Amino acid sequence: MALSDKLKDDLKQALKARDGVRTSALRLLLSEIKNAEIAQRKSLDDDAVVGVVGKEAKRYRESIEGFKKGNRNDLVAQEEAKLSVVAGYLPQQLSREEIITAAREAIKAIGAVQEKDKGRVMSQLMSQFRGRADGRLVSEVVTELLAGA
Repeated sequence: MALSDKLKDDLKQALKARDGVRTSALRLLLSEIKNAEIAQRKSLDDDAVVGVVGKEAKRYRESIEGFKKGNRNDLVAQEEAKLSVVAGYLPQQLSREEIITAAREAIKAIGAVQEKDKGRVMSQLMSQFRGRADGRLVSEVVTELLAGA
């Protein structure tokens, strides 16, 4: 079953269960997928749908940070609940140790020794990880490793 079909089925179940948070998160996610399909003028495959889900998860994380800075704990809880729904559709995220291992291999393969080589390392790693790692975390790891190299 395609991921977008699973999302639609889960939305139907959430509507039947009267789960407001889940319904809201899934409706927003499905509308973002539809907007991406309209922009690309074709149906999205599962990899592209995972990309949209990842972008939405990132938006939720950023809004949580903003609400924490604004001391809006009620909205933080609401956004965290929606994030947990959306994160359930993402592939298993890599741990920091797995990212470090892969980054060391990429740095060795590319022959990167300076901070200016970070872009080449990042492009290789992000294409390798495809939604399984947060770009900010990967960037931090690569910066640390290149600074230590």
